[in-house]
Amino acid sequence: MLDKQALFFARADRLDDPFEGSYSKANVKLRPVIYKDIPEESLRAMLTQLPKFNKEFRRFTIINCWHMNEYESAAMWKLYLKSDEGVAIQSTFKRLTESFIKYSEHEIYIGKVKYIDYDTEWLPEGNSFYPFVHKRKSFEHEHELRAIIGEVPSEGDKIDFNKEVFQIGVYIPVNLDTLIEKIFISPTAPEWFDDLVKSIVNKYNFKKQVIKSDLAHGPVY
Repeated sequence: MLDKQALFFARADRLDDPFEGSYSKANVKLRPVIYKDIPEESLRAMLTQLPKFNKEFRRFTIINCWHMNEYESAAMWKLYLKSDEGVAIQSTFKRLTESFIKYSEHEIYIGKVKYIDYDTEWLPEGNSFYPFVHKRKSFEHEHELRAIIGEVPSEGDKIDFNKEVFQIGVYIPVNLDTLIEKIFISPTAPEWFDDLVKSIVNKYNFKKQVIKSDLAHGPVY
């Protein structure tokens, strides 16, 4: 079995998209209407404090991202591969969920990302994780599934916004045998890299199929 059985969860405010954890313009516009039954003073306080909490909550949220697709994505290989050599792990929702079973330090929320128009569409409120399973339509090609952990530092009923719960991110233990279904080698990887991946899999007696990407195959006529 491989030595490091863990997935990296990155802090939300360290991800590339600055919109992570934000709400839509429609939310800001419609909140006074949606929450009109709340007493005026309480509503004013809520509308003042809510944006601050939502922005700070990004520091207390860590995310692990997956691409959902029935087939390989040439776009994903090009977007995330930083050199010719690379691998992609194939899993399923069931495998991902069950790979965390023995981990209990934090509750893990797993959800499919919904892509919306941040200028016109209402983003659901009432759950602090909602902003992290919504993204702008510009990212719809990602077809993303996310595993999310959130931990707000608090003392009694007060939140300590100055405390750092997570640094850049955290490695969360998983059962790799449960998690991984197949291993795909990038279409641009040279033959020596194929051999290297297979040798590592064999070294650790990791009984998973290693497949060269279909995108490496040439056309037929």
